[in-house]
Amino acid sequence: MPRIGPGELLMKVVASGICGSDVMEWYRRDKVPLILGHEVAGEVVVVGHGVENFKPGDRVAATHHVPCNTCHYCLSGHHTVCETLLRGTHFEPGGFAEFLRVPAINVDRGVFHIPEGVTYEAASFMEPLACVLRGQKNARLRPGQTVLVLGSGISGLLHVGMARALGAGLVAAADTIPFRLKKAGEMGADLVVHADDDPLTRLRRANEGRLADLVIICFDGFIPLGLKAVEKGGTILFFAGTAEGATLPAAINDLFWRTEITLTSTYAGAPSDCRTALTLIKEKAVPVLRTVTHRMPMADGPRGFQIVSSPTQHDCIKVIVEPQM
Repeated sequence: MPRIGPGELLMKVVASGICGSDVMEWYRRDKVPLILGHEVAGEVVVVGHGVENFKPGDRVAATHHVPCNTCHYCLSGHHTVCETLLRGTHFEPGGFAEFLRVPAINVDRGVFHIPEGVTYEAASFMEPLACVLRGQKNARLRPGQTVLVLGSGISGLLHVGMARALGAGLVAAADTIPFRLKKAGEMGADLVVHADDDPLTRLRRANEGRLADLVIICFDGFIPLGLKAVEKGGTILFFAGTAEGATLPAAINDLFWRTEITLTSTYAGAPSDCRTALTLIKEKAVPVLRTVTHRMPMADGPRGFQIVSSPTQHDCIKVIVEPQM
């Protein structure tokens, strides 16, 4: 049981999602040993001295990384590359625990009341949905644009739902795994294409001869396809983490000569994105619970990680760990 100090919260974790980054070996390799888990929702158990906005019994969702709001990056709108966010804030011990300490800086700007009618499980999607929202905002998605999501794992499916919620025109999704493609349709994709079935021709047929205004790459194996799928004047969002040392397989002239395309990326979600994400979840604008394929108690946590690491063997998209079971 963590001990809390002034300005902090003790939180009972009720739902904690396994993120794809939790099983990305190179990303976690230099941080072990550590307790993972950052997609959390639960109940306030104890509040530290000076905490005024929360009380025991409150249902809350929390984000593990928050910005300082005063540095060069925060003041220029790049909150998620703030050094405080990247290296200075975290849960103790982590979301895959029965209880965690939420530091004062997180309590101040990274803990949110769960709206009435929203389950703990749905609220645990706040952080990953905030990451997706920030990605599409930074890629400057505009209503009516054509969006192609490459990769229909959990992040890709949330991108499909988010693009639909933000007013995209044609929303297309591509993958090579049938059950994921089926889910993409359930999340709101107008066009679902097997990545080996000439997706660019099918996209043009459905889109008045044009490619995608916004291509969102959610699996690094689709980068070569993504570089060919963007329309002139469009944007490619590199959303998912890649294999260590991955490079862009393209000549500069092939990308930029007379195309005016933009290549961009984002990392994480800021507190303002989290607040909006919770609202979208409340309004069911993005049907996050359709992505949940496995739920399990803490005792089965290791199996949950194995399932996430081998998704095609288990028809897995999202695993929720329930530490109180």
